[in-house]
Amino acid sequence: MSLQPFISLYRYALEPIAPFSWFGIKVCSIELVAALRFCTILRQIREDLYAKYQRRTGDKPASVEEKSFLRDLCTSLTIKFGGEAIIGPLLGVPPSFVLSGVSPCVYIAAQAIVEYIPVIPSMSLSTELPLSIVDGFTRALLLCSFIPKPVITHASPDIASSPWTLLLSSFVIANGGFFIMDMVTFLKPTPLTLHMSQPAERPIKPYGWAATEFCCAPSITGLYALLTHAQPFWAELHSVISTALGTTGDKVVPMDPEAARALCALILTGMSSIRAVKNYRLVLKRDATEKIKLQ
Repeated sequence: MSLQPFISLYRYALEPIAPFSWFGIKVCSIELVAALRFCTILRQIREDLYAKYQRRTGDKPASVEEKSFLRDLCTSLTIKFGGEAIIGPLLGVPPSFVLSGVSPCVYIAAQAIVEYIPVIPSMSLSTELPLSIVDGFTRALLLCSFIPKPVITHASPDIASSPWTLLLSSFVIANGGFFIMDMVTFLKPTPLTLHMSQPAERPIKPYGWAATEFCCAPSITGLYALLTHAQPFWAELHSVISTALGTTGDKVVPMDPEAARALCALILTGMSSIRAVKNYRLVLKRDATEKIKLQ
């Protein structure tokens, strides 16, 4: 299968768009889509947790905090940029939101738009399966373009050539914000408190995000590095794998970075699709079983 259509799609999605480009601000369409999708997911989770909390409390008075745009905005920004804030000082690299305010402003605007939409449908198989394509392509951009660059171009040769640093950075940047969210009850309707959720209590676990997100971050970044020979280790590993598979002849050639990113996007789309089908089919089966019991 040719990857050229997906490469062209990425090139188009990464072009600066008007009216931002008129003022020299580089904002691309895929960044806007990613921000809207991200803020929408968080609102869906909040509303789902609120409904479950209300059902659990029943007629008892519930200690529900009044809805606040500022709290929801802080939640979104913490989850989005929390991983960068953690790994940045360890690498000696300033996070992106320190160097430029464009990305935080995009997410602030996206949060405002999503908050003032009257009704957003809850997560279901019919909505999440098509959006797996969006998730795959936006996630691949983060894991293949944004995360590896500050590591492989680092001033320290030890950091720039370390595969462990690359994989660890990918894991922390992609998931660090969610760890912070778990420590503080950001998404729950109750007042903010320090609380380390148990795995079964995490609001992201029923949707299969925990397992998929934790696995895909280092694995996809590692695959991209392997295909493109981002570091000497990956070039040697690629050569060893090729030899083990019986490939003989010329030296193993690295894959074009754009083609490798497109391939990773397709893999992530497949992972997201499987996650949606697996989890929401289980939800549908459970709901059907409960209806039968009630009858």
